Amino acid sequence: MSANKTRPSQANVADFLAGIADPSRRQDAQRVAAMMAEVTGAAGRMWGPTIVGFGTYHYRYASGREGDFFLTGFAPRARALTVYVMPGFDDLGDSLARLGKHATGKSCLYIRRLANVDFEVLREIVARSVRRMRAQYPSA
Repeated sequence: MSANKTRPSQANVADFLAGIADPSRRQDAQRVAAMMAEVTGAAGRMWGPTIVGFGTYHYRYASGREGDFFLTGFAPRARALTVYVMPGFDDLGDSLARLGKHATGKSCLYIRRLANVDFEVLREIVARSVRRMRAQYPSA
């Protein structure tokens, strides 16, 4: 069975964030990192070269595949800040309606600029996601 492509690395989170060229994107990423650290109670850790993850959980599928992954995280991409909402958005419709300008994928919340969203609603979304993951994976 193959291993996850996205794994923790030894890269330094602060150095990664400081290296974001665009000052506005850098400030947005640092603000999200501080919020996620507060919500999870965990320090950020680089997962691969461009994802900052917070906390971990161990999963095991019926197929036998298992591994570890971050509870929540983000990646400051060129087009948008990608926030990883691991359980998806099924129970977050009310919060998403109040968030502001965004797009979603299966477990990805795309935000062009933090100024376009209500930061407290973003915090609520991340906190609800983390609570749901911890309920599903009690060792998280």
